[in-house]
Amino acid sequence: MSKISVIILIAFLMETTNGQESYKAQRELMVNTQLIARDIHDVSTLNAMRRVKRHEFVPEVMKAHAYEDRPLAIGNKQTISQPYIVAYMTQELKLKPDYRVLEIGTGSGYQAAVLATIVDSVYTIEIVEPLGITARKLLKQLGYKNIEVRLGDGYHGWPDKAPFDAIIVTAGVKEIPPDLLDQLAEGGRMIIPVGQNLFHRNLILATKKNGEIKTQKLIGVAFVPFTRKK
Repeated sequence: MSKISVIILIAFLMETTNGQESYKAQRELMVNTQLIARDIHDVSTLNAMRRVKRHEFVPEVMKAHAYEDRPLAIGNKQTISQPYIVAYMTQELKLKPDYRVLEIGTGSGYQAAVLATIVDSVYTIEIVEPLGITARKLLKQLGYKNIEVRLGDGYHGWPDKAPFDAIIVTAGVKEIPPDLLDQLAEGGRMIIPVGQNLFHRNLILATKKNGEIKTQKLIGVAFVPFTRKK
């Protein structure tokens, strides 16, 4: 390798290292100002938000905005959720290391990565095929071995892998799909955006105890609509 080539390689490595350190600093700032400063206090959630590289899950043109306090477009009329909402929904599930989690709406794969940093296994379903294929490839490249991505309609869940200790739905529905409630394990928790208004829904927490489902209204949110196969 020539002297010029070595200099170019060193410069490239320095730029890459500086870039990664910059993203790390942005993640820490995000955690401190967007999460801890509000009501996110669960240690496992905060650690996951620090570890997962959100900039890897957004298009190249959006990487400079990856750690801003807002959702970002990821193509196919879909978005990656605001960091606070990702953390809030994760925290409300009260996850434990041995949990099996179902996610409906893989999107970019970011929420699945956050979950997988905390729990034993994540099963995630995406109906928009290009997004699902991209997310599956990316998650594999990033080394997430405990995430399984399936392409298809998530309305009926994933019965072959049920029951689930936690279920998270990242698209708005008019009412909770009954099959998802059936696939919730005893003592399990599900969080899902529910409502008739396209631009304003309520995050609903459903819990199963002694076979009975109880629901609790949490906060108002805006999510893309739940997509079904025609």
